[in-house]
Amino acid sequence: MGCRLIKKTLTVKPSNPDRDAQFEYINDETKKAIAEGNPVLSIDAKKKENIGNFKNNGSTYQPHRTPVEVLDHDFPIEELGRATPFGVYDVFKNRGFVSVGLSGDTAVFAVEAVRKWWYAQGVVEYAGASKVVLTCGCGGSNGNRNRLWKFELQKLANEIGRGIQVLHYLSGTSKWNKVEHRLFAFISKNWAGVPLVSVAVIVGLIGATKTEGGLCVRCVLDEKTYERGLEVSDEEFDSISMVKDDFHGEWNYVICQKT
Repeated sequence: MGCRLIKKTLTVKPSNPDRDAQFEYINDETKKAIAEGNPVLSIDAKKKENIGNFKNNGSTYQPHRTPVEVLDHDFPIEELGRATPFGVYDVFKNRGFVSVGLSGDTAVFAVEAVRKWWYAQGVVEYAGASKVVLTCGCGGSNGNRNRLWKFELQKLANEIGRGIQVLHYLSGTSKWNKVEHRLFAFISKNWAGVPLVSVAVIVGLIGATKTEGGLCVRCVLDEKTYERGLEVSDEEFDSISMVKDDFHGEWNYVICQKT
């Protein structure tokens, strides 16, 4: 007998029977893509962060008995707002790109983060690529049922002249998406214990994230305001040039470039 930590092992509902097969499919498709010289990007939005002199879990080196003093509550300060870091992690180059938004985490914002990555890095590093491969979760701004996500990807595919292949991790398995443990985990570690008092501090700390394994991160600020609740009509959705894979096309599909 002794003290034991709680362990999350019980599931609310059974796992999808093709859960492991989807992992293998994503692995096979990403290996195939890199062999062809195409970028594989693991993407997701990190949790929203309150901007201001709030407690940030972790610790920093300080003179003895001089702790960093922060506010005694965590209620957002309206005039400062909240920041949403959206991560784009290049799986095989071990490089991170983060777009920090000050508005809503919408599908338009998510696609804009990928667009910013393309023009900042991808257009040069993957000039010969035939497509861009994205791995992401099944929910949120880049969810597999989000019509606006697919509609905006169509715009991006047309713009960059390349198809965009999307591979979704099933609900409850997105923690295996590499952006989570290869990028966000190190960002959290880098700013641990530091109050995120301003947007400049957030962008600076994210951009300063590095690891001994070679990870480096570029961070940009997205000051656009993204409207929530935008809907895609049936006519607009039908105009998307989407090819669903034979294996679970609801999770795996390609948004083709329209000429």
